[in-house]
Order: sequence, then C-alpha cells, then structure tokens
Amino acid sequence: MWRSRTNRDRKRVVCIACGDAVLRSAAREYDKEGNRWERHGKRFEHLCKSCYRGLCHQPREELEGLLIDIEEHGITNEEFLLRYFDAVKERYESPGERGR
Repeated sequence: MWRSRTNRDRKRVVCIACGDAVLRSAAREYDKEGNRWERHGKRFEHLCKSCYRGLCHQPREELEGLLIDIEEHGITNEEFLLRYFDAVKERYESPGERGR
C-alpha cells in the first residue's frame, strides 16, 4: 500500500527576497524564466506569500536579452539605468513618440 503524501510540503524553504524560512506550503515557486508551468529539468526558488504579492506579474519574455545587451563590466548603477531606459525607449516606443 502507498503512503499518503500529507508530509510532502512540510519541508522549509528560504524566501529569495527576504530570507525568511517558511514552510513549503506557505511559499510560492519562483521561476526566473517566468514559466513555472514547464517543470521538466528545473529547480525552483521560493518566495514567501508576502514577497510574492509584491512582485510585478507582467510578462518579461525579452527582458534577459535586453539586460545582456546593455550590460558591461564596471559600469555604474546610474549608467546601467540610463542604458536600460534608452534601450526600452528605442525598442518599445512607437516612432511617433520618439520625437517628443
């Protein structure tokens, strides 16, 4: 006879945002690729429910590529943010909005 799985979520996980250790059942899975439904070959990180609620849940399909394009070793945070702002403007504003 098979055992019940009532204790499967009893292990504790650490929230990657705040560092609190919480029961797995009190946490949410986080997939940095933005697709937690494709599970094959992945190890998930976890967020406590409070930190999960604070996340932006918008799609981020092109975000990693954009960050890699503007990243350069040794640049300041200010320079990185300026490059990010310019890259987003260039990629996503319509041609009519660019002249404003």
